[in-house]
Amino acid sequence: MSQRPVLDIRGLTLALPALADRPYAVSGLDLAIAPGELLCVVGESGSGKSMAAHAVMGLLPRAVKPVAGQVLLNGRDLLALDDAAMRDVRGREVGMIFQEPMTSLNPVMRVGDQIAETLEAHRIGDGASRMRRAVELMTEVGLPDPARMARAFPHQLSGGQRQRVMIAMALALQPKLLIADEPTTALDVTTQAQILKLVDALRRDHGTAVLFITHDFGVVAEIADRIAVLQHGVVVEQGPADAVLGDPRHDYTRRLLAAVPSLTPPPPRPRAEGEPVLSVKGLGKIYQRRSLFGAGRVVQAASDVSFSIARGETLGLVGESGSGKSTVGRCCLRLIEPDAGEIRIDELDITALSARAFRPHRKRIQMVFQDPFASLNPRRTVGRIIAEGPVAQGVEPKAALERARELLALVGLTPGAIDRYPHEFSGGQRQRIGIARALALDPEILVADEAVSALDVSVQAQILDLIQDLKKRLGLAILFVTHDLRVAAQICDRIAVMQRGEIVEMGDTATLFAAPKHPYTQQLLAAVPGARRLKAP
Repeated sequence: MSQRPVLDIRGLTLALPALADRPYAVSGLDLAIAPGELLCVVGESGSGKSMAAHAVMGLLPRAVKPVAGQVLLNGRDLLALDDAAMRDVRGREVGMIFQEPMTSLNPVMRVGDQIAETLEAHRIGDGASRMRRAVELMTEVGLPDPARMARAFPHQLSGGQRQRVMIAMALALQPKLLIADEPTTALDVTTQAQILKLVDALRRDHGTAVLFITHDFGVVAEIADRIAVLQHGVVVEQGPADAVLGDPRHDYTRRLLAAVPSLTPPPPRPRAEGEPVLSVKGLGKIYQRRSLFGAGRVVQAASDVSFSIARGETLGLVGESGSGKSTVGRCCLRLIEPDAGEIRIDELDITALSARAFRPHRKRIQMVFQDPFASLNPRRTVGRIIAEGPVAQGVEPKAALERARELLALVGLTPGAIDRYPHEFSGGQRQRIGIARALALDPEILVADEAVSALDVSVQAQILDLIQDLKKRLGLAILFVTHDLRVAAQICDRIAVMQRGEIVEMGDTATLFAAPKHPYTQQLLAAVPGARRLKAP
């Protein structure tokens, strides 16, 4: 590295509290980033990558203590600074983009005021000049109509727009170092591509050093200059991106790369035979959003949506955020009432039934939610959570709990898990519990709504294998809702592409990926990160 590094981490060791799963969050960590360079730190959840970033920002939890090493920012050791000095460093010298902007932005403040607040905290300018600067920053990060957007509240923006606001806040004081902690994990491929392109342009234009934390090797392949791979708090491999991606030396790096779903679908499987178990015809759903300040807004979330799924078949419903795919999935379960069309399970038109009449048939179609932690009751044991549905359908509690033990074994968890609570499990284990709960009523149809989008690639691969295995063993029909085209390529027999509430293209996965006909499908495939740089496993 010819230039003096902006960030130089030397031998950093962070001690975890007693009873943690290991003594150190990171141990002997060495990282350096030059001006204008982008270093990707990669690893699974719990590898210590976010802890290292929080150490740089001075945002470590009280129970985690630096016990060795230095964190040098332009030659100054940040670990030696007191709280007042670190407050001056944050924002001015180091900016940070957090993973979930909705939880990082103040919900009752307009976004322009939140950007201006960063300047106010460092005593820069007056109210008018700070707001002008906020609008300039929103222009720089590519937000449409920034003067109007500055007056919006976070909930009025899309996920990609909120992330751009976070980037504008991080860049407000033109820091020399930008830390991005999983900033694209929950975004669809086109929005993700826009954010990655924006970060890349900003560091090239301003010479900003970027520490980019991610578990997504597609993102790494798209944007990284260098890569550091963390496992259990230790750097197991580090080097130029082309070298690490093209010729990984460590077994852990090779396993992570092998777990990345290929964008090339497997050979077409034989079409599932028999009559469809789920048929959707002419489905329509309109949302009417009322406003206190003017005319309400009408959103056509689904328009004339039609498809069918046979037993033993997986249909992927793909598209950007706001395309209507989750609305369609929820309509199929009558969690949302459709405004038009019909939904049939075998020959039964469930849209013609009252809520009470549908209740006995609800067990035939079940859902696996995107966030298992939010969808599992934190005050109930796993056994009670899984048994709750059967008990509501009239099964004896003792028999329902025994069935829960069988289901836990079916999804790869030990029977002893039945007496534990959701917070005692990892994200991948909680998703397995969510699948077990969905199977408790012996459904014929499973709707999986972004079921693996927030998981590490290795855990994601395990859950996808589990879903495939269960589909074959139980003859399930699966509606798989996702924005991840790599995942869709590997698990789906057919793909339906949604744009603005309509299915614009549908076909066998291998055929659709090899020769997409609709421009929107072509655009989605072109936006998949790392498609040109990652080798097929």
